[in-house]
Amino acid sequence: MTSSPHESRHIAVRIARPAADVYAYASDPARLPDWAHGLGGAIRREGDVWVAESPMGRVTVAFAPPNDFGVLDHDVTLPSGGTVHNPVRVLPGTEPSTSEIVFTLRRLPGMTEADFERDADTVTADLERLRGLLEAD
Repeated sequence: MTSSPHESRHIAVRIARPAADVYAYASDPARLPDWAHGLGGAIRREGDVWVAESPMGRVTVAFAPPNDFGVLDHDVTLPSGGTVHNPVRVLPGTEPSTSEIVFTLRRLPGMTEADFERDADTVTADLERLRGLLEAD
């Protein structure tokens, strides 16, 4: 299958915890290094944004304001100055005390199929790590 430069992929992971618990944990930027290794190993607040030293260099991350809808959208500004919008949602599960986190990965212009697959694998591993942390509690 050939992907288009405007392709989006929804990567979802079910978590055996209520959506409110998942949202509370995942919406805390200080906890990102625990589960979102794609952003790097450390993050710190600078004014209204968070700064991370990622594998691609210094990036800034601006998060959606706290909300009751499970919206965890965040914009990542790359070292090049370009910004990538990352839609993320925490949804109540179909069974009590479960939820699903959904990350919409977008293929950027000029991104190869291999790079897109690598990004998808990274996002999947991050969401699985989040599940592991939350289900261990």
